[in-house]
Amino acid sequence: MPRLSAAALRDRKRAGEKIAVLTAYDFPSAKLIDQSGVDVVLVGDSCGMVVMGRENTLGVTMDEMVYHTRIVASAVERALVVGDMPFLSYQISPQEAARNAGRFIVEAGAQAVKLEGPAQRFGAAIRAILDASIPVMGHIGLQPQSIHQLGGYKVQGRDPEGRARLLDEAKGLEAAGCFAIVLECVPASLAKEITESISIPTI
Repeated sequence: MPRLSAAALRDRKRAGEKIAVLTAYDFPSAKLIDQSGVDVVLVGDSCGMVVMGRENTLGVTMDEMVYHTRIVASAVERALVVGDMPFLSYQISPQEAARNAGRFIVEAGAQAVKLEGPAQRFGAAIRAILDASIPVMGHIGLQPQSIHQLGGYKVQGRDPEGRARLLDEAKGLEAAGCFAIVLECVPASLAKEITESISIPTI
C-alpha cells in the first residue's frame, strides 16, 4: 500500500473519513502503530518527558528529534511520519526554520513537520518551510513550548475571548498553508467549532 501524503489527509476530511494519529519514539512502537493502520505517526518533542524523564519539552534538541524521528521513520512503511520541531528550532528566523525542517526530511526520513503557535507569529517560518516543499502541521491550544508564558499545563479557550482567538488562529494556520492542525487541551465544543470552520483536518 502506498504511503499516505499530507494531501491525502485533506481529501479524507472532505470525504468525511476519520483520521487516526498516534505518537511514537522508538522502532517497535512505530512498527506496531503502522501495521495497525494508523494514518499519521507523530514523533513528538514530548519524548523529552516520556522517554528522557525531563520536566518539560523545552530542552529537547534538534539532534535528539532527528535521532528519534530517524528510528521511527525506519519502521514505518505506510503512515505519514511527522517530525515535531523543538523549541527554538523555528522561532529565530524563517531561514533557520526551513533549515531545521529540512533536517527532518533529509537526515531523519520524515515526510512533514509540526510546529507550535499561530500564523500571526510564525507565518514567515511556515511559508519558508513550505517554500522548501515540506508540508507543515500546525498546533494550537495548549502549547508545551510556551508553558512559562501560559502559566502551566491548562485547558485553553474556555472563555469567549480565548475561543475567538483560537478559532482565528486555526483559520490563520489554514490560510498559511498548513495541511492539518493539532488542537491540544481545548474544550470539545470549541474543537468541534474549529473543525467545522476550516477545510483541513484537526487532530
